[in-house]
Amino acid sequence: MAAPALVDVELAAAGENEGEKESRKKTLSLIPLIFIIFFEVSGGAYGAEPTVQAAGPLLAMIGFVVFPFVWSVPEALITAELATAFAGDGGYVSWVTAAFGPFPGFLMGTWKYFTCVINNAAYPVLCADYLSRISHRFSGGSAVRDGTITGLAVVLSLVNYTGLAIVGWGSVALGLAAMAPFVVMAAAALPKIRPERWLRLPETRMTRADWSLYLNTLFWNLNYWDSVSTLAGEVKNPKKTLPRALLTAGLLICIGYLVPLLATTGALQLSQDQWTDGFFADAAGMIVGKWLKVCVEVGAVLSAIGLYEAALSACSFQLLGMADLGLLPRFLAVRSAWFGTPWLAIIVSTAITLAFTFMRFEDIVAAANFTYALSMLLEFAAFLWLRQKKPLLKRPFRVPASTPWLAAMCTVPSAFIVLVMFMASWRMYAVSAGMTSLGAVLYFLSKALKAKKWLAYADPPCTEH
Repeated sequence: MAAPALVDVELAAAGENEGEKESRKKTLSLIPLIFIIFFEVSGGAYGAEPTVQAAGPLLAMIGFVVFPFVWSVPEALITAELATAFAGDGGYVSWVTAAFGPFPGFLMGTWKYFTCVINNAAYPVLCADYLSRISHRFSGGSAVRDGTITGLAVVLSLVNYTGLAIVGWGSVALGLAAMAPFVVMAAAALPKIRPERWLRLPETRMTRADWSLYLNTLFWNLNYWDSVSTLAGEVKNPKKTLPRALLTAGLLICIGYLVPLLATTGALQLSQDQWTDGFFADAAGMIVGKWLKVCVEVGAVLSAIGLYEAALSACSFQLLGMADLGLLPRFLAVRSAWFGTPWLAIIVSTAITLAFTFMRFEDIVAAANFTYALSMLLEFAAFLWLRQKKPLLKRPFRVPASTPWLAAMCTVPSAFIVLVMFMASWRMYAVSAGMTSLGAVLYFLSKALKAKKWLAYADPPCTEH
């Protein structure tokens, strides 16, 4: 039996008492959750092309085989263990708060939240990029493009407001539609594949910029497994559903990258320089015809829509979870009476996302990656700390390894994080320092507002550190 203090931690992390849990119907079942994770992490092969541009076919495919074991598997295992132990909407904020206290927990929330909304800004931009391949009216600098980006963000946020059931089953439909063109392309490519083309090394010696593009692209396409933890309080039977969903989504994502890469690099003899963002559409046109090129472009837009919806759900429910934990004002936890969604958190997240949509896509990815890397170092530390210091914490899913092996498991991705951070530009260091400083200011401002009772807060959780 868990010690009373540890039970308190679990209840606080869930962000609600048992009566509230019973009175509110959970909306996410296994299949929708699989596809929400699919979109939180990947969304399909769209955006994987720069790995070939930077490193050639062989290293691109090695990256998508090796990197899931180096990064994705450890992150997914940690998420499965802690999201089932803290089955509420606070997610990773709950984990760090339980391990180290409210200030580190708040910083974790700041890093993750701004990473999420910055990252989400990329998806309306990607939609416009793919639409520009169909019509030049959507090209950079045009009023049509700016209006499209803003309009998409607003409309998709309204859809998000209608509830996780719609977002979840919508993700299933969007995921199947986004992957379908690659299935057709791979089937058509089979007779044209020459295996020796897969073995091509980089055409020139890779520079620091090439390695940075290669690693950042892998990182961006295979992370955010822990985002689903902020939806744990909305999942039916999370103790069984979350681990199964993470495993299934992991297999789906890996296959979703490797099949298109194997098909296109094996069937086409191309220069690395051609593999820019969106090149899979051109490759589909070369292998099958213009009609499939258009289908891939439409699939990319559908994928970006699914990515936006999944990310917005994650970051808005994170605000709700932090409010339930007493780290943010209670009004951010207010739910729609009709749909059960945190409507004010959705509005706040959409507004911040819109502010970042006018950054260059490359800067969006780099800024999101760097801040996310910082948060993951803290997440690994919290995982190991909780294993060592709170062994009695109930863990419905437990990574089957002792603490020394878990430390080794976390060391490899941590080393990769340090490498990615080392290769970042000075602007990314400045952005990270700014976000960290903002998080500290917001924490002490929130404490002052709470002390003066100018805003209502939930009761603080009972934890031991």
